[in-house]
Amino acid sequence: MAVEAKRRKRGGGRAGNAERRGTAVIDQMPWSPPINIDRPVEPLAEEGVQAIHDGAMRILEEIGIEFLNPEALEILKASGGCTVDGENVRMGRDFVMEMIAKAPEEWTITPRNPDRTLTMGGRHINFGNVSSPPSYWDMNIGRKVTGTREMCANLLKLSQYFNCIHFVGGYPVEPQDVHPSIRHLDVLYDKLTLTDKVAHAYCLGKERVEDVMEMVRIAGGLTSDEFEAKPHMYTNINSTSPLKHDYPMLDGWMRIARRNQGLVVTPFTLAGAMAPVTMAGAVAQSLAEGLCAIVLAQLIRPGACCAIGTFTSNVDMKSGAPAFGTPEYMRATQMTGQLARFYKLPMRASGVCAANVPDGQAMWETSNSLWSGVQAGANMIYHAAGWLEGGLIASPEKFVMDCEILQQIQRYMDPMITRTGPDEIAFDAVKEVGDQGHFFGIQHTQDRYTTAFYQPFLSDWRNYEAWEAAGSRWTAERAHQVYRDIIASFEAPPMDEGIREELAAFVERRKEEGGAPTDF
Repeated sequence: MAVEAKRRKRGGGRAGNAERRGTAVIDQMPWSPPINIDRPVEPLAEEGVQAIHDGAMRILEEIGIEFLNPEALEILKASGGCTVDGENVRMGRDFVMEMIAKAPEEWTITPRNPDRTLTMGGRHINFGNVSSPPSYWDMNIGRKVTGTREMCANLLKLSQYFNCIHFVGGYPVEPQDVHPSIRHLDVLYDKLTLTDKVAHAYCLGKERVEDVMEMVRIAGGLTSDEFEAKPHMYTNINSTSPLKHDYPMLDGWMRIARRNQGLVVTPFTLAGAMAPVTMAGAVAQSLAEGLCAIVLAQLIRPGACCAIGTFTSNVDMKSGAPAFGTPEYMRATQMTGQLARFYKLPMRASGVCAANVPDGQAMWETSNSLWSGVQAGANMIYHAAGWLEGGLIASPEKFVMDCEILQQIQRYMDPMITRTGPDEIAFDAVKEVGDQGHFFGIQHTQDRYTTAFYQPFLSDWRNYEAWEAAGSRWTAERAHQVYRDIIASFEAPPMDEGIREELAAFVERRKEEGGAPTDF
């Protein structure tokens, strides 16, 4: 580990004021992670919750999960609550419930700009950008291409610019023009200098995890003790369904648990392929795969900050291809939300689609998946902007289009809409207009017209003739222009020059040392 950073005063005022947007390409809503004011949708009756819980517990008790990591096996074996047979681990339900009860119901993640601190749990909703596609599509290129560092950086700029994006997940597109051994160094440097929002580490080998934690520590101007006092970043791991956790993800999971950073486990279970074809069975399996990882984290560090995620959908039974934003996906997400509340754990969901370009299918599937996360009471919604082709393509046009949905969700959750005081009932306004005239010109309307309704930045509400006269531009074309304008005018959030230099020096040193092995 590099020499600990000394405490520094932030140059140029607070690093990256949360209201800062660079040049105002669009009139967007302010930074304000929404609070979910609705009751969650709960499709399961009490007996349904108990049945799925029992199914998950029976999987853990009677079938077990393969832990393909010797260190994890030793920890589980020493716990006294697990039966370890080779790489198979079985654990009793009482032990599981005792361990997950140690995880906090609510916790925070504080990035280098404390104004961007996020709360995980309760009724808080946090949206993140698209993460991990290998390919990229935009209207200028007009075809699917391999991701590059420039494309990745531009998507990071969108992630910083839009106030409705609250955290920055993994690589928004894999920059395959950068060697895998040093890719994490370059992308994290870009992420930490182009954004000041909560960042993520991949669990793909110890070097990558340790490097990212050190870079986040440096970027925050923190000592090691300050870094470990509370989460400043997080990771997300996926099980290898069915019923396995692999070596590198468990290795990273344990390293991040030891340093008290955020831990999210999200089994990727496709009903009919990697899980039972029934949604209840798929959810039960997903919960079993997730809960056992949380047990491991609590054994390593009681009170470790954990969240359980869902990525349960179905396959197209004709082709075997994943399907997203389906009715089954929505119900599985809502069902998982009920169980997350049963276990008193924060929850992660996703905004996803199977469409190949930013068209109508892309938007209805994404809208379905986003709203299912909101309805489920999810606290962290991954891939909320920019995802195409089941996670294989990132698109800036889709990113901009999705942000219109996210802003509408944020506005929908504004309690101002549902106020019922005398001003809102507006009896005097109704009396003033009576059965003659209209409400446009009266003072009640004039005092409120600028804030009364959501104002879109992308939707076009003109009639056909006006739209045609303005160039007949379809939504994706308008989104492309917004994207280009944002990139052209982008201003990175401030960073103390001493911190920037230390961060760059760390990256250079690790590159000279060879970065990370590629045979994890």
